[in-house]
Amino acid sequence: MSKNLTKRSEDYSKWYNELVVKADLAENSGVRGCMVIKPYGYAIWEKMQAELDKKFKETGHENAYFPLFIPKSYFSKEASHVDGFAKECAVVTHYRLRTAEDGSIEVDPDAKLEEELIVRPTSETIIWDTYRKWIQSYRDLPLLINQWANVVRWEMRTRLFLRTAEFLWQEGHTAHATQKEAIAEAEQMMNVYADFAQNFMAIPVVKGVKTANERFAGALETYCIEALMQDGKALQAGTSHFLGQNFAKAFDVKFANQEGKQEYVWATSWGVSTRLMGALVMTHSDDNGLVLPPNLAPIQVVIVPIYKTDEQFDAISETAKQLMADLRKLNITVKYDNRETHKPGWKFNEYELKGVPLRVAIGPNDLANGTFEVARRDTLTKEIVTNTDIVQYLQGKLEQIQSDMYNKALDYRDSHITEVNTFEEFKEVLDTKAGFVSAHWDGTPETEEKIKELTKATIRCIALDRVEEAGTCVFTGNQSVGRVLFARAY
Repeated sequence: MSKNLTKRSEDYSKWYNELVVKADLAENSGVRGCMVIKPYGYAIWEKMQAELDKKFKETGHENAYFPLFIPKSYFSKEASHVDGFAKECAVVTHYRLRTAEDGSIEVDPDAKLEEELIVRPTSETIIWDTYRKWIQSYRDLPLLINQWANVVRWEMRTRLFLRTAEFLWQEGHTAHATQKEAIAEAEQMMNVYADFAQNFMAIPVVKGVKTANERFAGALETYCIEALMQDGKALQAGTSHFLGQNFAKAFDVKFANQEGKQEYVWATSWGVSTRLMGALVMTHSDDNGLVLPPNLAPIQVVIVPIYKTDEQFDAISETAKQLMADLRKLNITVKYDNRETHKPGWKFNEYELKGVPLRVAIGPNDLANGTFEVARRDTLTKEIVTNTDIVQYLQGKLEQIQSDMYNKALDYRDSHITEVNTFEEFKEVLDTKAGFVSAHWDGTPETEEKIKELTKATIRCIALDRVEEAGTCVFTGNQSVGRVLFARAY
């Protein structure tokens, strides 16, 4: 199996696109801007979903499902929200087709909808219209709902997983009796995302809040986790929004408090999407293909037999089946690739490309010596292991790979956070080193916009753990209360 991947150092963007397709994660579809997620890519997404869903339920949330279509009038109820999404909305205007005189299919002009429907770009409006019926009293709160769904945001320039017109995600929408509870919820979900990114995806993230310019449309505060890709660009990996009472007021969602007085509820929303698949690929993978952290790998261990005769194959298969049974008892996902249609070298190449963390080869000499050849995908190193140690070895090695991958990404990230004090330094770091640029900012949207215009760098976040310190803005020289993290981003 020939990989022929473009090298990251030559063209990172091309390398990424080729890898997503060649590793069987996804491909472009017949619909412009939309992708087909292939079984191997979807298996990784299912593992992400399962872990996140477990975390949501552990924090008291329940899953529900809301309509794909949203009446246009709903969007006009929350002005800043509609402004944020107006340019990305797909609109349904008719509900029927007919056969034209020339035999082609056309839209039936008599089947015009009384009110156009928006294909959901996000579900705040339809959900808050529903919550009005569900919430009457303080006893109905908090309302903690999550939805797994697809959304449509009409993107003109698309890239598999990172930016597509339709994508998969989860969106949490919660209602609370007090401002304090709602803020605690928004912070909690940011922490859930950070925990998932670090412990399952092996991706270090910076937790912080967005500036007013970068906030979610309609939010009072947006909490985020920001990751750094190997090309030095940042990627927003998850967001959690404190929405205040904006949506409650727009959709008239009130509750009777313990004194019987009517109050508007306080709201949050939060979400991550299939964009995480792009983050996974770009954080860890190399010029040989995918590198997957064991916690998210659909196949954690693959066993490849090397043989010349049927007798050798049968003997190797016996050993392989026993090893598979022992690994499965430990909930390790293992595959025995006994296909006769491909040679071992082809299989080695395929599993390297697909990022399988550990590959075990068994040949006649291994049987005679009571050994296995084990290859690590992340370091491309091999070791010979005896059959008495193999199960514990593989289990321990998977844990080690998970932490080694995190530490490697952390070292890269930490070595790409650069403090600068002048705008010249700022531009030089962006152009030569990239990564996060830590700089003082005067707190004004105008300065933020001007820097973006001149450098294409945005404020990724105001880190939650930043040191409050007096300084001067890197661009205007005006007073600043602390450094923020700038970067060019996906």
